[in-house]
Amino acid sequence: MLNVYLLRHGQTAWNADGNRYCGRTDLPLTAKGLEQAQLAADQLQNVTFDAVYSSPLERAYKTAQLASGNLPVTTDERLIEADFGLWEGKRKEEFIPENEALWQDWCQDPMQTKAGGTGETAGEVIARVEDFYLSLVKKHPAGNVLTVAHNGVNRFYLAYKLGMPVRNYRKFVIDNSSVTMFELDAAGELSLVHLNSKL
Repeated sequence: MLNVYLLRHGQTAWNADGNRYCGRTDLPLTAKGLEQAQLAADQLQNVTFDAVYSSPLERAYKTAQLASGNLPVTTDERLIEADFGLWEGKRKEEFIPENEALWQDWCQDPMQTKAGGTGETAGEVIARVEDFYLSLVKKHPAGNVLTVAHNGVNRFYLAYKLGMPVRNYRKFVIDNSSVTMFELDAAGELSLVHLNSKL
């Protein structure tokens, strides 16, 4: 079994500002975000990692560096946050009135609906994240790996792997720099051990 310690990155200015959708926008961590990443490092100090992987976006990469105790970090494009299209940089209260039908379509069927009208579907996100983890478990069939990604990506993947309707992904609460831990077997089957926890 491979133990995957999955983090969401630390806080950004848009997270702090009414949870604006960051998506692919490459924002740095705030001072609080840096502190959150260090707190994650404190939680994980007794875990020996065989490898550390991160989304290429700065907020995830910096979190991975700090949370791992400055181990080498390998970035992977498959872990990048969902492309939220025209919703990026906006709060839900701002973009829903612009096209309420699109939001309803997304809520009912994110697997087939493009986020923000021009972004990715949840199905497209899941396909690339699943591909990452299947390749990961081949490279690391056992041991401990740290992965740092994003709120949307992490929740889509977990909903899919746990057999939930993906439209319910928002029922997962994953705080900035919280630790989610799961086991992956050789076939990529997932067993959730901790969710959004402070170990």
